[in-house]
Amino acid sequence: MATSRTFISSNLFIFFLIVATTNGQAPAPGPSGPTNITAILEKAGQFTLFIRLLKSTQASDQINTQLNSSSSNGLTVFAPTDNAFNSLKSGTLNSLSDQQKVQLVQFHVLPTLITMPQFQTVSNPLRTQAGDGQNGKFPLNITSSGNQVNITTGVVSATVANSVYSDKQLAVYQVDQVLLPLAMFGSSAAPAPAPEKGGSVSKGSASGGDDGGGSTDSSDAERTRFGFGVRIAIVAAIAAASSLSI
Repeated sequence: MATSRTFISSNLFIFFLIVATTNGQAPAPGPSGPTNITAILEKAGQFTLFIRLLKSTQASDQINTQLNSSSSNGLTVFAPTDNAFNSLKSGTLNSLSDQQKVQLVQFHVLPTLITMPQFQTVSNPLRTQAGDGQNGKFPLNITSSGNQVNITTGVVSATVANSVYSDKQLAVYQVDQVLLPLAMFGSSAAPAPAPEKGGSVSKGSASGGDDGGGSTDSSDAERTRFGFGVRIAIVAAIAAASSLSI
């Protein structure tokens, strides 16, 4: 009997020990502090160059402020990988002004939260933080088929590789190309060549042909003949007047 009570007591002790230990476990840690776009990208890896651009343009501060605002509608960020930046033509980023770099980053950010299924029903062109796509300067168009999402800018075509991060305020998607806006990288953005000084030049003049020179020589000859005839007429008139006076 004593042995039975000892056995029951031991089991009860173990049971309460397990319950106490389970209840004392801390929940899984959530994100520390407010949402931070660069921290999310740093944790994901392979976005070093995009992070550098976000910080140098201070766009990361703007994104974080919007995300932690009570009036925010959420944001969608397309994050190009380091390989995407490395595939750009050498000197592409260095050729941009500070304002253009800001616009380039903003072109990768949508002012609303879009989940992966919602890409199938969005209306093109999408509005980005760089500006409205309706004016033809910053068009961003989405095509979706099943789980595949493609992006076109009028300059490049990119594919959404996967979802990097998502919550109720932010969706970050990995893209395999840097999204180059038409306003900065399209052929329409290049200034038209200035006309040559002095206007257009005729074929004959440009080639030094005889047409232009012959016309000038003919005019000079006509003026010479006209002057010679006038002088003869004056001499004849003087002679006639002299004969009458005699």
